[in-house]
Amino acid sequence: MTTLDDLPLRDDLRGRSPYGAPQLDVAVRLNTNENSYPLPDAVAEAIGKAVQAEVRDLNRYPDRDAVALRADLAGYLGHGLSTANVWAANGSNEVQQQLLQAFAGPGRTALGFGPSYSMHPLLAAGTGTRWVGALRDPDFGLTPASALAQLEEHDPDLVFLCSPNNPTGTALDPGVVAAVLGAARGMVVVDEAYAEFARPGTPSALTLLPGHPRLVVTRTMSKAFGFAGGRLGYLAADPAVVDAVQLVRLPYHLSALTQAAARAALAERDALLATVEAIKEQRDRIVATLRARGTEVADSDANFVLFRAGADQKVSWQAFLDRGVLIRDVGLTGWLRVTAGTETETSAFLKAAEEILP
Repeated sequence: MTTLDDLPLRDDLRGRSPYGAPQLDVAVRLNTNENSYPLPDAVAEAIGKAVQAEVRDLNRYPDRDAVALRADLAGYLGHGLSTANVWAANGSNEVQQQLLQAFAGPGRTALGFGPSYSMHPLLAAGTGTRWVGALRDPDFGLTPASALAQLEEHDPDLVFLCSPNNPTGTALDPGVVAAVLGAARGMVVVDEAYAEFARPGTPSALTLLPGHPRLVVTRTMSKAFGFAGGRLGYLAADPAVVDAVQLVRLPYHLSALTQAAARAALAERDALLATVEAIKEQRDRIVATLRARGTEVADSDANFVLFRAGADQKVSWQAFLDRGVLIRDVGLTGWLRVTAGTETETSAFLKAAEEILP
């Protein structure tokens, strides 16, 4: 049987593993930060009608610039943004890939502060970009001084910041973003995939966009909107950044069905985002319950919680799975991550945690 070793694969891709989390048929799945609440019937019906309206014209290419969708996204974000400030693609991963294609690539460097989103170095590898894995502080935080010291050392062409950070959950101090913007010579990409779940008073990097043409804020509809299966991510930035990514985007990259479904979901955003507060309540319940039992837990502004799981997190992960609860081993020694689900799912996790955690 042919293996990768038999193929003329790029040398820098040999030995790598594809991104992914186990997809197992268990009672409680809390490992991929999905929104556990299904779409309300009225929203599902609205999306179905919008998609059906496009079906007869599938012999035609979609709007390659997704102008109407971008206008709707700008309206959702506010902050004085217009269609010219917004770009959309198949998930925020594709948006970030396009940013790397436009502003990084061979001979250039991208930097991120780990532990953070494990897809960023894979996107860098796929675009031929050299990756620098800078580090967060031991408590998973990041200070302006620490960030600036590592920027000065590596002088990257593109910087990734995650706020709230995945897998640790905490949003960045705005001073960190401002400091990096002031020091970086290249692009600064703030990944805000979980922004809607942030605790009250947590500012978005969207407030920093005016006067900062090298700042890009990426978002997704996968989490708070419960639209993970729809695959829709987007960015907000100076219009020149949108012009740049259009140079590298594939033609007609967003299908007419995706655009129609996303627009219908945005039109029903009040109903979809109604679950956000419920998810935050379960997240805070997880944090409070685990801490009351003496478990170390990272502060979370996202829809998930990172917690201490004993000396060998792999053993604890399997123990949860044996009890029908699938959570995520993100590769941090002694730590595991759990998505905040419904009240019933959260109760199942906490019951298992009471039996498993030291």
